[in-house]
Amino acid sequence: MNVSIRLLQENELAAADHIFRLAFGTLLGLPEPTEFYGDAAYIHHRWKTDPNGAFAAEVDGKLIGSNLVVNWGSFGYFGPLSVHPDFWDKKIGQRLVEAAIACFEQRNTSMTGLFTFAQSPKHHVLYQKFGFRLRFLTAILAKQVQQSQPIPEGNRYSQLSEDERAENLKAINQLTNSIYEGLDLSREILTVQAQGLGDTVLLWNDTGLAGFAVCHYGAGTEAGSNTCFVRFGAVHSGNNAGQNFEQLLDLCEALTVAEGMSRLVAGVNTSRDEAYRRMLARGFRSEIIGVAMHKPNEPGFNRPDVFALDDWR
Repeated sequence: MNVSIRLLQENELAAADHIFRLAFGTLLGLPEPTEFYGDAAYIHHRWKTDPNGAFAAEVDGKLIGSNLVVNWGSFGYFGPLSVHPDFWDKKIGQRLVEAAIACFEQRNTSMTGLFTFAQSPKHHVLYQKFGFRLRFLTAILAKQVQQSQPIPEGNRYSQLSEDERAENLKAINQLTNSIYEGLDLSREILTVQAQGLGDTVLLWNDTGLAGFAVCHYGAGTEAGSNTCFVRFGAVHSGNNAGQNFEQLLDLCEALTVAEGMSRLVAGVNTSRDEAYRRMLARGFRSEIIGVAMHKPNEPGFNRPDVFALDDWR
């Protein structure tokens, strides 16, 4: 069997998406594996955002798997990593991990991570081979949102002028850099705007930008129908962080209602204990529990003082 790892091509995106759904649906034992994840999507927009970070596994000219790198400045993660079930246990996933790590090294990424099944020693062992270490659980939480206050004027990135957007990106970068040096969500914000995947909500107070959340909503995004999904959100640490976090969640709920959705989904690492407890108190409930693995074995921005929402799937 001649396996080659190369960059994923645009004309292969539909096939890569099919393999992704088939692989995860089969692993989870779904009656119709290819219906995994419904009308939500990962592959197409992540490839369009960073085609040089999308890797394909090929056997004898046939696509059999893929892995996509996501860079948030100094931090990066990869996924979804998927291999056609006919080629499981042939070390193809390992080859795709190698390609992602080489990409991170080339980009001088200071910390990398991943989200995987908390109950799967097989996956843990695979990633531990590459220096990733098990850290805290990550909960993917959901809440039904029936009504909310309207979003104030000027609190949506899409409604700002070009000059205002540029100023907001600077303020957001200062916020993320204060959480973890070099953490940069600019590409996520620009991708959501350029590809029409959703919007970014902005929380302001008397001192300036207090928080933000990059959100997907609707079919064909990482949210899916009737859902608003927080790709990443954070507020400044320190005094009033908990209160600001609650206000940021208020804005996310308002965006959900404003866009005609009724379900809000967000991930939070349980090392951010107060953020996690505040979400539970607001009626969020766990739908998926995974585990974050870090390389090197350091907290990064998964710390108790951080009030952030993210999802490394």
